[in-house]
Amino acid sequence: MIQQKPKTIRFTALALSLTTGALIVTATAAQDAPKPAHSSYQILVENHCFDCHDNDAQKGDLNLQAVISEPVSVHPEIWEKVVRRLRARQMPPTGKKRLPEPTYEAILLDLETSLSSLAEQHPRPGRTDTLRRLTRTEYQNAIRDLLALDIAAAALLPADESSHGFDNITVGELSPTLLSRYVTAAQKISRLAIGSRLRSPGGDTIRIPPDATQEKHVPGLPIGTRGGTLIPYNFPQSGEYEIQVHLTRDRNEKIEGLNGAHEMEILLDRKRVKVFTIKPPKNRNDHTKVDANLKTRILVDAGPRKLGVTFVQKPFSLIETKRQPYESRFNHHRHPRQSPAIFQVSITGPFNATEPSLTPSRNRIFGGFPPGEALSGEDNAQRILSRIARRAYRRPVIDADLERPMQFFREAYGEDGFDAGIEMALSSILVSPQFLFRIEKEPANAKPNSAYSLSDIELASRLSFFLWSSIPDDELLEAAARGDLSKPAILEKQTRRMIADPRSRSLVDNFANQWLYLRNLDSITPNARLFPDFDDNLRQAMKQETELLFESVLRDDKSVVDLLQSDTTFLNERLAKHYQIPHVYGSRFRRVALDKDSHRGGLLRHGSILTVTSYATRTSPVIRGNWILENIIGTPPPPPPADVSSLEDNSVDASLPMRAKLAKHRANKACAACHNLMDPVGFSLENFDAIGRWRTHEEGLPVDVSGGLPDGSKFAGAAGLENGLLKRPELFAGTFTEKLMTFALGRGVEHHDGPAVRKIVTNAARADYRMSSIILGIVNSVPFKMRQTL
Repeated sequence: MIQQKPKTIRFTALALSLTTGALIVTATAAQDAPKPAHSSYQILVENHCFDCHDNDAQKGDLNLQAVISEPVSVHPEIWEKVVRRLRARQMPPTGKKRLPEPTYEAILLDLETSLSSLAEQHPRPGRTDTLRRLTRTEYQNAIRDLLALDIAAAALLPADESSHGFDNITVGELSPTLLSRYVTAAQKISRLAIGSRLRSPGGDTIRIPPDATQEKHVPGLPIGTRGGTLIPYNFPQSGEYEIQVHLTRDRNEKIEGLNGAHEMEILLDRKRVKVFTIKPPKNRNDHTKVDANLKTRILVDAGPRKLGVTFVQKPFSLIETKRQPYESRFNHHRHPRQSPAIFQVSITGPFNATEPSLTPSRNRIFGGFPPGEALSGEDNAQRILSRIARRAYRRPVIDADLERPMQFFREAYGEDGFDAGIEMALSSILVSPQFLFRIEKEPANAKPNSAYSLSDIELASRLSFFLWSSIPDDELLEAAARGDLSKPAILEKQTRRMIADPRSRSLVDNFANQWLYLRNLDSITPNARLFPDFDDNLRQAMKQETELLFESVLRDDKSVVDLLQSDTTFLNERLAKHYQIPHVYGSRFRRVALDKDSHRGGLLRHGSILTVTSYATRTSPVIRGNWILENIIGTPPPPPPADVSSLEDNSVDASLPMRAKLAKHRANKACAACHNLMDPVGFSLENFDAIGRWRTHEEGLPVDVSGGLPDGSKFAGAAGLENGLLKRPELFAGTFTEKLMTFALGRGVEHHDGPAVRKIVTNAARADYRMSSIILGIVNSVPFKMRQTL
């Protein structure tokens, strides 16, 4: 039996026979011949890449001629760039002769095998910062899981800066100003959790978005009501609270939509506690007094409650119009409100407060003691604080960890009693670096620039902040404290348990919202003249459709490829009307099966994605194309040169159709390289306007949706784009894995992570790219389980 030659020889024959006509050899000849001086990827580069990437050209700051004669292991960063472009079939570039598909596969296998071998012999797990502050979202979730208390962190802390698409990257510092905000937040949270008496009644005001239409039912409120709001609110103490309601006014300070009498209800946990009858004033010019007395005091038990303010639904007739009536009703001049609407709700109290009640927060803090037992003494305080500190610090605690909290306890205990002491000690825990920062220390005996495995305790935090954006629970901490978590079977069991837990919803709210730019929707306001039927109701419905699609893939453990192409979607009546899909009624979202000829389905057809990738006045094939290259294909174009003007600033004729305008723009050589990649991708989605409505004509002309991908494929429309992307599902799966790994690690994916990503995708392919296979692949990867020293 003849032993085969190394893989580089086997693939040299294949690459040469497919890429060049002048150099043709057969597999048999290659095996019989002496070992060649060049491997397959070297010959490919010499024949096809030196025109742009030699010592003189160096396009994209990539000089392949300088590294071609050395092994892949000498310059892995450069070859990872080559692999990425070849995997996306972006090289040779558009306009150049394409390589046969078997050649791409052969060269990629050659390069990737070499890079993977290097990674196995010399692991480079990368390095996250030793100290990483909790993001605002992580802080909010941590308080929820530590103290059973839901807070609005956005009202307490500033937003975190984003990097690599996520806000958990640049969180290494704590400025004096931010520290002051954390101290104030800790004091307020501790007071709410304990239910301490306030020196004077406090209050909050909740304002409804001004572009929210309130003509129909609001989810969570009783059927038969319309408009208003449902407010989850934590009442700090039992007692009386004053609820005051203000109605929306126009710019002339007149109550909008006040035609006839209307009944307004105040509900507490869906029970009616007060009804107001609102009538037009006798003097039409005196609207200021209409809502002056819309206030009442109600008795509330402490703890989390749901306060509803809404109107009783009155019968209404369909608006007579030749076209579908507007759903949007909030603009006094274009489509005014038909009925009164809530502007804001103020909650003030407590008045006549009683002793602290058994709230979920108090139960979480004092729950280890018999109900009704009056607590006192340092021993009891230490038991309480030890349990809290263990969860807050995400590790077993020692006596030194409790010295400072106990010091604060003693100071307040002597003056104001046991509860006051626990409150002060809790505040000190919430401002401790052990709580505010995720800490990963290097082993004392670690060598410089070496890889080491995380401790089980550190691994537990990585896992919980990845899947829950929050602190580990007791079960996870106990497994880590025993040293079991790093065992493969235990790690998989815990990971699957955590995915099934409702707290993994953070992968939707935190990861998917950032990856897909859904957070940007709240700042999107399309031009009201061009898109008069856009309101906050539609904005939130768009967002929820995309969130529900992602959550269904997560919960049902479907293939992530289903995110791109789906025969179902999630709709309520508002969004269904926007999409012109019949027979969907009510505010409730439900899964809807789509017809074969439907224009809806996967992410690229969602109103949310189409709106955040458009301008306020028109679509943008450039933004949409760039979004797909960045988030779906994983090969974003470089940023434009500083001296290149925008489309609006240059001399392109404004009367030209969009495709013609961009063609003129691409005539600029500085623009062509990137726009040749972005524009054809974006053009395929031109059937969808700037707020995601389907169209076949624009300004009287048929919409041209012919497009293409960087791999040279040509097609038309969204269906063609989806089919083109799904020809190689591993490309999208790889991009998704990189995005999810970036989120999981809290750092950007680097070149040395390439082999780990490819291993995850390869293994996930055997499971049809199911969500769990990718998550488990990340959790078991070298970058996730290990760290590199300085």
